Amino acid sequence: MMNRVVVFGGVIWLGFAAAAFGQVKIGFVSTEAIMKQLPDAQDAQKQLDALVVQWQGELNTMQQEWQKKLGEYDKRKLIMTEQRRAEAERELRDLDQRMLEFRSRKFGQNGELFTKQNELMKPVQDRVFKVIQDVAVEDGYDYVFDKSGEILLMYANAKYDLTPRVLAKLNVVPSGGK
Repeated sequence: MMNRVVVFGGVIWLGFAAAAFGQVKIGFVSTEAIMKQLPDAQDAQKQLDALVVQWQGELNTMQQEWQKKLGEYDKRKLIMTEQRRAEAERELRDLDQRMLEFRSRKFGQNGELFTKQNELMKPVQDRVFKVIQDVAVEDGYDYVFDKSGEILLMYANAKYDLTPRVLAKLNVVPSGGK
C-alpha cells in the first residue's frame, strides 16, 4: 500500500512537472484485464488449472490413505505389539513426509507449478510487455504504468533517464549495463 502511495505521489509530481517544464505524456494499462481477455493467456491458465486439479487429486488420495491408516492404527494400537505399533507409526510418518515432499515439489516456491507457470505465461507476458512498449513509442508516451495490483512502471522514455548524470556526478564511469 505504501508503494502505491509513493508511486501515485510520483505520478502526481510528474503531472506537475509536465505543466511546469513542458508536456509529459503519461498513460496506464491494466495487464490483468489484458491477460483475462487474451486467448493465449486463457489457454495457459487452463493448462495450469488442469495441473493443479490433477496434483490436488493426487494429494487428496494420499491424505485419504493417511486418514485410513491413522484410523486403523487408532483402533488397534492397544492390541498391537510394540514392534507392530512402531512400524505403523513409522508408516504414518513416512506417508506424512511423502505428502509434504509432494506438496513442496508441486506447489512450493520453486515447485513444478511455478516452473510450469513461468514456462507457459512468460512468453505471453513478454509479448504483452513488448506491445505496451510499441504502443507507448508509437503514440509518444513518456511513461506507461500498470494499474493492476501494485503500480508498476511498464515503459519510460529513455530521454528521462538520469542514471548517466548521477553516475557522472558520482565520478563513476558507466559500465555496459544499467
